[in-house]
Amino acid sequence: MDPFSQLILTISVTSFFTFQWLFHKVSPWLSARVSPGFLGLSDKQKVEWNSRTVSTLHALLVGIFCLYILFFDAAVNEDPVWGDPTLVKTNVAITTGYLISGKGSITDLLLIFYYWKAIGDKFFVVHHLAALYAYYYVLGQGMLPYFANFRLLAEFSTPCVNQRWFFEVLGYPRTSRPNMANGVAMAAVFFMVRVAVMPVYYGRMYAVYGTEAFYLVPRGGRLAWICSSICLDVMNVMWMHKIARGCYKVLQSARRAKDGGAPHENGKVD
Repeated sequence: MDPFSQLILTISVTSFFTFQWLFHKVSPWLSARVSPGFLGLSDKQKVEWNSRTVSTLHALLVGIFCLYILFFDAAVNEDPVWGDPTLVKTNVAITTGYLISGKGSITDLLLIFYYWKAIGDKFFVVHHLAALYAYYYVLGQGMLPYFANFRLLAEFSTPCVNQRWFFEVLGYPRTSRPNMANGVAMAAVFFMVRVAVMPVYYGRMYAVYGTEAFYLVPRGGRLAWICSSICLDVMNVMWMHKIARGCYKVLQSARRAKDGGAPHENGKVD
């Protein structure tokens, strides 16, 4: 194994154990001091709380690194298929260790099976398996760095999604100002980093389709790239639809409450 591959493996393993430590030790200790409501949660809720806390930390770390690469890594942006993947590999290695160990955007692979009754969800398992399958080619063969990095932009939606759950478990009404502000931010950010960017992503994919660089990618790599992208984006559209509907309902409820109840056709008020 070459030195750089050893470094990437070391980063992945370090990421694995770091997020395990954050989940089992740091989050419970910090949460009990920052939010007294944490102590009153059930064991099941504490598992979810700690997972989401670690999830938020990971999202911010990887998301910021992703933006740096997107704006300043000329090699990756000029050659999206075979550009120098050094920084992207490092970022993906962190995420790979995290997806295996800590909680993914809303769930993980080890914790989800161990605590299936508490946080199990088949759609998130499919999501993470698709991501790990694609990341294998990035880490193993250094291909498609631009597209792998672009995918990590989606992590910016995670903090708001997690914060929504924190408000809910702490008993904040859905029509409370903090909850509504977070809900609007969640819908806006989710749309921007997971849906609005699709034309840019697939436009870049179309631009390299059929080129020499494209055919240098092995068939398995092309399958991982294209199929995983479609799979992930179908789920992103489904989640966006649910988030938009939920946001609309909460805003409507808040408006009716502010107006003192909206009259129905029969003259009654809510």
